Amino acid sequence: MRKIAAIFLFLSVLTLTFSCRKDGIEKSSSARLSFSTDSLLFDTVFTTFGSTTKRLKIYNPNSSPLNISSISVGNGTNSQFRINVDGVSGNSHKDVFIGANDSLFIFAEVTIDPNNTLTPFVVNDNINFVVNGNNQHINLAAWGQNAHYFVANKSVNGIPLVYLDRDNSNTALDSTWVNDKPYVIYGGYLTLDGDDKLTIEAGVRVHMHNGAGIWVYENGNINVNGTKDEPVTFQGTRLEHAFQDVSGQWDRIWINGNASGTDNVFNYAVIKNGFIGLQAEPDPFLSTPPVTTNKLRLNNCKIHNNSVAGILAKNYQITDTNSIISNSGQHNLLVQGDGVYQFYHTTFANYWSESTRKTPSILLQNAYIGTVNGVSTTIVSNLTAVDFYNCIVHGDQEIEFDTETISGGTINFSFNNCVLKTSNDVSGSNYVNLALNPTADLFVDKSLYDFHLADGSPAINAGDNTITVATDHDGEVRSDGSPDIGAYEKQ
Repeated sequence: MRKIAAIFLFLSVLTLTFSCRKDGIEKSSSARLSFSTDSLLFDTVFTTFGSTTKRLKIYNPNSSPLNISSISVGNGTNSQFRINVDGVSGNSHKDVFIGANDSLFIFAEVTIDPNNTLTPFVVNDNINFVVNGNNQHINLAAWGQNAHYFVANKSVNGIPLVYLDRDNSNTALDSTWVNDKPYVIYGGYLTLDGDDKLTIEAGVRVHMHNGAGIWVYENGNINVNGTKDEPVTFQGTRLEHAFQDVSGQWDRIWINGNASGTDNVFNYAVIKNGFIGLQAEPDPFLSTPPVTTNKLRLNNCKIHNNSVAGILAKNYQITDTNSIISNSGQHNLLVQGDGVYQFYHTTFANYWSESTRKTPSILLQNAYIGTVNGVSTTIVSNLTAVDFYNCIVHGDQEIEFDTETISGGTINFSFNNCVLKTSNDVSGSNYVNLALNPTADLFVDKSLYDFHLADGSPAINAGDNTITVATDHDGEVRSDGSPDIGAYEKQ
């Protein structure tokens, strides 16, 4: 009888166990899921633009498989969020199997609807899970930002563009961008043509999507009026923290000739994370363009982290004061052909780290590729003048300044009271009062792009006091009669 009782008890326990684990699937009401995080937060996303993809990992910590009765987004098809469960798209999923001690992935995105709000705003939702009658959820949250949009709607010579007036009439337009919402350029170049004039006020943020840029063509004109406290920023459309220092997110600001002779001016502009920061040249469709009569004037700018060049100039005129041009994939400054270029208290610092750089921070060439009788040809010229006054040229290469002189032309340049890193011969009248190849720290922290002068920097009090630039990049007065070299005066 005892054996029969024991067998009966065993069968009873076995029956009870299988009543909870039909087909091996855990049926207990105590079974729950675990997650890699309790919320998915999306950094600021422009309205109507899709976000980056976020990943959520779901764990089954139980020793038996689970059947997830449902996985759904709270607002269903009306939600601004979208999910994909282990490769299957949709905001509602039924009977999702997950093995014992196994996991699966959910991928989430968001596209935020525009509204009338000027400042960033939050949208929320949940991913809901039901397992054996238990309800669990993951929070979804995203910051949305409305913007002024310029979307390419025309092609000229194979170049996608949108005119400033956006209706393709290409009539002359004076426009002022105010600091209310960001300005987003998508799919091509915002093009200033036909005497268009664009004025950008302090604090404006301009965002260009992959491959997009600004093209100041022929008679177009641009004036950027940033201030020390409210610079104008040009960058990509990816606003997540992980993209704040990723180069190549957009194309370039392309400055061409201006028949009216009106200068293009950038005051306190931050130009970062593009392919080329600024490209200045005459009409690119001319076979052998002459040097422009107008100038590109830069004052107190930061041109940073562009994958090819900070400034690319050809047959142009540029004057810069107190700017910092840093961390370019090839050159902070590349000059080709002819032109006149003057730099006062400019800091050229190149410690590029995204890839291997073997090119000098500054390269001067007296030639460029042009077209003669329909044939691509190297055009050789005399490079009239490239002059550096109280400038820093430094980086992590042995040679940070170099020239390439093509026979039949010349390159005229000078360094006056500059910090210069190069192993080239610096004898001769081109070089005056150099602090050559300094070993002491120049900057406070180049890894954090802080190019203020370090204590004991050889740039301190080493400038030419006949160069009258009254204030530095921070607006601090150069008042001791012995100015520091570079964009910053040591305080």
